[in-house]
Amino acid sequence: MNTDTLADSRSKTSFTDFLNRMHHPASLDLVRSIKSFIVSFSFYQPKPENDGKRVQDFFLSMEAAMRDHPLWTTASEEDIDCAMEGLEKYIMIKLFSRTFSATPEDAKIDNEISEKICLLQTFLKPEHLDIPPILQNEASWLLAEKELLKINAFKAPHEKLLSILNCCRVINKVLLNVAVSEHVPAGADDFLPVLIYVTIKANPQKLHSNLKFIKLFRRQAKLISEAEYYFTNLVSAAAFIVDLNAKSLSMDEIKFEESMQAAKLINKVTNESSSTCQMSQQENNKCSCSEKMHHKLDDTGVFKDVEHGSNYPYMEAKSKELTVGDVDMLLSDYKDLVAKYTILCKAISCLSTSEREPLLRQIEKQSAETLLSQHPGINTPTTHQDN
Repeated sequence: MNTDTLADSRSKTSFTDFLNRMHHPASLDLVRSIKSFIVSFSFYQPKPENDGKRVQDFFLSMEAAMRDHPLWTTASEEDIDCAMEGLEKYIMIKLFSRTFSATPEDAKIDNEISEKICLLQTFLKPEHLDIPPILQNEASWLLAEKELLKINAFKAPHEKLLSILNCCRVINKVLLNVAVSEHVPAGADDFLPVLIYVTIKANPQKLHSNLKFIKLFRRQAKLISEAEYYFTNLVSAAAFIVDLNAKSLSMDEIKFEESMQAAKLINKVTNESSSTCQMSQQENNKCSCSEKMHHKLDDTGVFKDVEHGSNYPYMEAKSKELTVGDVDMLLSDYKDLVAKYTILCKAISCLSTSEREPLLRQIEKQSAETLLSQHPGINTPTTHQDN
């Protein structure tokens, strides 16, 4: 059993054991204290720092109560710790909606970080963060990204923190393997740049809120040693990303600004396309286009909806099937297409050849996939990336 599986197994065992003990008749006084705390907590308006102190104080009082309780008279320190892990998980799951991203400011910061990372993803490379070629390992870093992305799958601070620890352990292991195999030093100075790059590639949603949640509601006695080190590094990585500019990177300032502007244009096209697709789908549901556009008679004389669910109602149309009523929609679609094409061309022209070619391949692939999803019968050419 690997370390990750073992840690996850211990977490589940702690929580199960805690729930079992709370169902014991002798624990009625503890249950009342827990329920009373949860109910009273909702009476207060969200104030993150005060909320954190209130929860931490409750953890300390409950730990003292457990140590004096008959159910734990013969308990070891490990047993007490397991019970407290179970209590923390139970309390924070119950209070999650009240404590996680509790203020509008938190949501604003989360969106700003996520949007900035989206821009950086289009052009940032390891060398921009001074990561030596010998330490670059995108395939292994992908495992670290996946671990970090798990952070939003959990509501308990301990489990969210575990996602961070697993991500950092993967990075550290990769660096150590390189150091051993290539006989090169890999110190702490190499770790943070890689973590920053992995965080940008992963772009975990609500990064700020997750870090704040862990800091405020993870039991302070557990934010030590390895956990504290890796958590602090991710906090530093997030702060670096927030303040990131050309001076932060090994990159020409003009090139950085051009890349950011190009990324903004590309994101604008993507967002507008997504919005247009949603609007088109809603319009199609109400569409008053000619019956010939949406229904054709099959050989048996039964109407068949050949365009059901499609965002492109004219893809299979013939000129003789169009009516005067279709002209307005076709003209609107044409103008929208030209506007998006113009913006996209401007964005792509700002990129270098090395940056432009992967992006064009990606756009080509996404376009083919979209067309195929709308029209499963169409045979699309396979790009060299798919071979």
